[in-house]
Amino acid sequence: MKTLRRFALFVFAVLLLCACAAKVSSDPSAVRAEPQTLAEVRAVLRTGDWLVSRGIHRTDDFVAGATNSAFSHAAIYDAAHDRVIESELKGVHAIPLPEFLAKSTRVMVLRPVWSTEYTAPLAVDRAVSTIGKGYDVTGLIGLGLPNRWYCTELLIWAYEPFRSKGGNPIPPVIKPGRMLHWGRVIYDTGP
Repeated sequence: MKTLRRFALFVFAVLLLCACAAKVSSDPSAVRAEPQTLAEVRAVLRTGDWLVSRGIHRTDDFVAGATNSAFSHAAIYDAAHDRVIESELKGVHAIPLPEFLAKSTRVMVLRPVWSTEYTAPLAVDRAVSTIGKGYDVTGLIGLGLPNRWYCTELLIWAYEPFRSKGGNPIPPVIKPGRMLHWGRVIYDTGP
């Protein structure tokens, strides 16, 4: 039974990995179609905030469906450089905020429950320190590798030194829609 479960989790991870590697489609409903959205997002964003999104990759619908969520990706905001730090198949990297919004049909800004004026910049520094590191494929089935992260794993890890030991536990696999459990909604472009 354990072997069958591990195989099923492996297949799920492979499919999720394929979703991250898919080409971007030209979805006219992407956030980039609304220029005022960028200004609205910038007005509420603070360093260390999370951007949880529904991407426009062809298989983002699969990711959202497989995780039973309206969301398929997540990143952390670095206000000093107006960029987000994210982990995709190509590994951990930074992209400009407008580029991140351009590949999303919905974006929600979450302020992590552990975020303060002191902890948020330190969490961003932790995330920045991972740029160039690899993507954690095995983390998608709860068998994470050291010095590798998938998108939501990176966000939780960035705040790890500041998390209280009680409260809402962190599961072995962190789904994008579950980020709501550790963050307060500041802005949402809507369904």
